[in-house]
Amino acid sequence: MKLLFVHQNFPGQFLNLAPEMQRLGHDVRALTDVVNKTTSAVPMWRYTFKAEAVDPAATRLGRNYTTMSDRGVIVARAAQRLRAEGYVPDVIFGHSGWGETLFLKEVWPEAKLLVYAEFYYSGQGADVGFDPEAGPVGFDQVMIAQGRATHLGQALLHADAGLSPTEWQASRHPGPLRRMIEVVFDGVDCDRLVPDPAARFTLPNGQVLAPGDEVLTFVNRNLEPYRGFRTFMRALPAVLAARPEAQAVIVGGDEISYGSKPVGGGTWRETMLAEVGGALDLGRVHFVGNVAYDRYVDLLHVSRVHAYLTYPFVLSWSMVEAMAAGALVVGSRTAPVEEVIEDGVTGRLVDFFDIAGWSAALTDALARPEAYLAMRTAARAAVRARYDLRAVCLPRQVALLERLVR
Repeated sequence: MKLLFVHQNFPGQFLNLAPEMQRLGHDVRALTDVVNKTTSAVPMWRYTFKAEAVDPAATRLGRNYTTMSDRGVIVARAAQRLRAEGYVPDVIFGHSGWGETLFLKEVWPEAKLLVYAEFYYSGQGADVGFDPEAGPVGFDQVMIAQGRATHLGQALLHADAGLSPTEWQASRHPGPLRRMIEVVFDGVDCDRLVPDPAARFTLPNGQVLAPGDEVLTFVNRNLEPYRGFRTFMRALPAVLAARPEAQAVIVGGDEISYGSKPVGGGTWRETMLAEVGGALDLGRVHFVGNVAYDRYVDLLHVSRVHAYLTYPFVLSWSMVEAMAAGALVVGSRTAPVEEVIEDGVTGRLVDFFDIAGWSAALTDALARPEAYLAMRTAARAAVRARYDLRAVCLPRQVALLERLVR
């Protein structure tokens, strides 16, 4: 088949699927934003999108749709040029999050359109209003959040099918849209993430960590409240006080992926160090920024305990990868995490805001690794059974694409 992936930051969620379709002999191409500097074995066309300034007073609740649909128009015009050159895909698989797929059926009505339906925004029941520290949520904020779903609903209405990575993320879509969605996780490379006793991770100070060391890890693209950074940092002083040999390794940048910046300015890392830094042994707290994937895998292999928190929102790959790598995951008792971790069987769950509970759970897991060995083994087995890239997820994704053509 001729298969076109559309993603402003390609490969994104198609990191493994696109090369797999190539390997199977299909004609695979990608359409992405010109600002995306990623290289790939998949041939890429690039479009140029410069967002126009939006007047909130004029667009009101439509301001998000205005930006997303503007991008959709640019992508559709790029598609028109490709069609004029004779390119017509059999299947288009695009992420709906930035409006890129909105008008592609107008250009290629004969193509099947599959959209990656990652998260359907709403004013209630998910991230909005979850964190009391974010301030009270008035009805205006609820309507704004609901308005952010406009382009997501339109993208599915004009598609032939949707795909979501988890049942909970799929369930956030209204009933008629949910019926269009198949749930297939992106996949975890369990062969690469197999526990490795030879793994080593070198800290910025030159100290080398190895499996068996008392290592606590926290990983996110950026350090921010949506991913529980405040809770983790508030729990950390008691953990380090109780475990004088423990090393806390924190991966993540200082930008904002979700939510907002601190009210007083600066970064969330600076904000939390100002709050709890005086109670921390900072010689054992290692902020390593964003790291290359190979180093990240090494870190998971030396981790004794991995803390993962998230609002009711998109589930991070890192949590499932940590389970596959053999670390004990202590996760937040929020819906996306509860779908993957069974408390006391494949990991531990703690209420998102329970600082004392987090300190106690992390301390105990660091202190008694032998008590959690069966849990770590069960976690890895569960990930292999449900989320293994090659045995489970890729075959299901490929079958979905091929079924669309048939």
